[in-house]
Amino acid sequence: MGTEHVRWLAEPSLDRPVVVAAFTGWNDAGDAASSALTTMVESWGAEALAEIDPEAFTDFATVRPQIKLDAENKRSIVWPTVGVWSASLPGTDVILVLGPEPALRWRLFSEQIVGIAERFGATMSISLGALLADVPHSRPVQLIGNATDNGLVERFELERSQYEGPTGIVGVLQDALSTAGLPTASLWAAVPGYASQVPSPKAAMALVDRACSMIGTPAPLSRLASGAAEYEARVAALIGEDDDMAEYLHRLEQMADEQASPADDLTTADPVDPEQLMDEVEQFLRDQD
Repeated sequence: MGTEHVRWLAEPSLDRPVVVAAFTGWNDAGDAASSALTTMVESWGAEALAEIDPEAFTDFATVRPQIKLDAENKRSIVWPTVGVWSASLPGTDVILVLGPEPALRWRLFSEQIVGIAERFGATMSISLGALLADVPHSRPVQLIGNATDNGLVERFELERSQYEGPTGIVGVLQDALSTAGLPTASLWAAVPGYASQVPSPKAAMALVDRACSMIGTPAPLSRLASGAAEYEARVAALIGEDDDMAEYLHRLEQMADEQASPADDLTTADPVDPEQLMDEVEQFLRDQD
């Protein structure tokens, strides 16, 4: 598989790495997926492995480059580039992919990721996403994990993907990796629709925790823990003086409590109702068409 649009920055020795990918944009509600990936990169001291040249894949009128000034006020352009990092961890090695969702040539873009995975002999891929749903911010984050690979479905108790409809780069990349023979899974965190403009470290924390349990390495949650508590307080303050919103939240909490088990943790949880949450995913994807 070609990597003609990849600019290599290093050539580490990796042992059967797992690829973890997230993209900013519509599949990143509450910045949860991108925050989860950023947390992994920073907490694990991941080293820059490569960059994917944005020229062929980016609509710069939509995702604009940024002008930066250095200490001497010299200007430079920072382009919206998809970055790739690597790290060696207890339990496994990882390749981490993060950047803006490409606007153009998704198949060619996916070929670049597949080429990177094949170059280092990757054994599994996990994509991270977040969607808006009718869930309360004050309850465990609902996660849905799906895969088309029978081994991953059974090993990690994932849902078998049966979705039909519009998709984003996460779905296209997952298909490309799977077609290339790499077992792939996708994790989605549900973010409260009424708090869509508030970044959710709580949802990011849930994604990191679940992804690391699948990877087989300790989850770096400390960077997100304090932010998760602040997030709950911030959202509570936003709806505290709105009686209609307070009543809506109360109904959501009742629904969540009726379905949740006593053993649920308040920051991460397995899916409360996988079929219901998958319906939310499907409707979310259709709404983006």
